[in-house]
Order: sequence, then structure tokens, then C-alpha cells
Amino acid sequence: MVLGIDIGGNQIRAGMVDPEGAILASRTIPTPADLDTFLPSLQDAIRWLVESTELPSGVGVGCKGMIDPDTTRIETLRGPLHFLQGLRIVDLVGLPLEVPVFADNDARVALAGEMVWGAARGRENVLMLTLGNGVGGAALVNGRVLRGHSGVAGNMGHLTVNPHGAICSCGNRGCLETVFSARAIEADARAAVHRGCDSVLTQLFRQQPQLASCRTVFQAAREGDEVALAIVSSAIYKLGAALAGLLHIFDPEIVILGGHVADAGTDLLVPLQDEVWNRSRGLLGRDVPIVEQQVADKSGIIGAAGLVMAPHGD
Repeated sequence: MVLGIDIGGNQIRAGMVDPEGAILASRTIPTPADLDTFLPSLQDAIRWLVESTELPSGVGVGCKGMIDPDTTRIETLRGPLHFLQGLRIVDLVGLPLEVPVFADNDARVALAGEMVWGAARGRENVLMLTLGNGVGGAALVNGRVLRGHSGVAGNMGHLTVNPHGAICSCGNRGCLETVFSARAIEADARAAVHRGCDSVLTQLFRQQPQLASCRTVFQAAREGDEVALAIVSSAIYKLGAALAGLLHIFDPEIVILGGHVADAGTDLLVPLQDEVWNRSRGLLGRDVPIVEQQVADKSGIIGAAGLVMAPHGD
């Protein structure tokens, strides 16, 4: 049995996971706003889980930011959890030294879960994109998770797709996540509402355009709304172009999509596959499968547990 922990900006989720990937016991607590309350809150939750079950054989922790997997030190972390920057996750957990602790960022955690229990199981070369408010990414190359010289490899959301595009949160212009992400799709929907476009989106959100969600835009597109369909089609077209380029670089066996935008299912997968395959099969000579993640655990607990059970290279 292993312990999986997801440290989020709003909630910390922890759970004991068995070898089949089932959560046997879990605990969710609000994320404390400072270190003085963070440590006892996290360790109390862990203590409760251990007393309810048993001492885990290992601990996996997912957290935003840049994390050194060798030391579990949080190198950089912006936002409400900034007070954790510079600390080692192994020290935060507070379990006996004989219990190994593994830690990594959200996208690599998602990939770890897929490597152990999901679509990446038994594979050597895999791309994983997590499509949410931004675009996260991770790559498995020849059986090893790609990290790069400074640990930032896999940030596919910051691939430049338009050199003259919008300024991204990272400081670059025209990153993938500025044209395909929940925020990008929602921004286009709100702009359409502000312009008064003839659309169900305008009817629904004329008074409060900020409430237009990515899910609503996909639903309106599915029902044939021309404005929503144009927004979704444009975003998928740009994601498809970027992903085709990534296929030529990584030559993966499979591409896995996670994150809440991927919940659109076939409304996203089918047009995306067509776009990517049309752009890439000439050189690759094959159609690379693009699938939804199979570990459908929104808590992040199972993916974090996968860090413990996934192969670890030297």
C-alpha cells in the first residue's frame, strides 16, 4: 500500500492506494495559507490515514511548481503556496526515514499514474498533455521520464505557436496555452458576448460574460451554435498543429490527454485526431493514437501514488 498526496492551491488530498490503483482511505483538507498551519494540518491528515490503515511502503506527492525529484526540494512555486518554495517535501510529510518519498509536478504525476495503471502501461515512448486552465505536459522517452538539464522539460503549453501572439503568463508571446486552454477558450467566448454576436452564448451570458465556461462553449458547439463551433474549431486547429510538430520531435507510441478540457471527449478527440493525423502521417507513416487518460481520478491521489510504483531510472 502506498500513500498518494496532491497539494493544491485550494485543497490537499491524500489517500492510501492499493496495488490495483484503488483508493482504500482518503482525507481532504483545505490548503492552509501559511507554513505554520500547513505542516500540522498535512501531518495530522497523514497520521489519520496511517492509523486507519497501515504505514505505507512509499509516498508520492504531486505539487505545482518546479520540483527536484532527487531531493524533493520545491525549487520554484508561485501563487498561494509560495511559502513552500525552498523546502523539501520529504520533510513536510514527516514519516519515518525508511519510507521513501517521491515528488514531482502535476503533469508528470498524471503520466506516472498512466504508466502504472493507464494508457501508458508497458509503453516506452509517450506524450501526455494536461489540458486545463493552462497546458501541462510530460514525456516518456525510451522508458524514462524526460526532465532536461534544469528540470523544465515537457512544458508543452509554452511551445510558441504564434511569434506575434498574446503575451503568456511565462513572459513569452504566442504560447500554445494562449490559444488552446480553458482560459483561452473562455476569453474568446466572452469577447464574442461583448461584441453581441448572434449566439446562445450571448443569450446566456449577456449580463455576466465572465460566467461563460469552457464546458459551456463545447456544449454549445455540440448543439450547433456557429459562434461556439468557430471558437472550438479554431482552438483545436491550433492544438492540432502544435501536437503534430511534437509528434515529429518525439515519435511517441501514443498521446494521452488529461485535464478537465479533455472531458469534452469525442468533441475534442475526433477533430483533433483528424487534424494531427493529416499533418503528421506523411513523415511518420502512421496515425499515432490520441486517447483520454484512463486513470480517471480527479483528486490526483492515484497519480501521486503512481510516482512510487513507476519505474525509476538512475
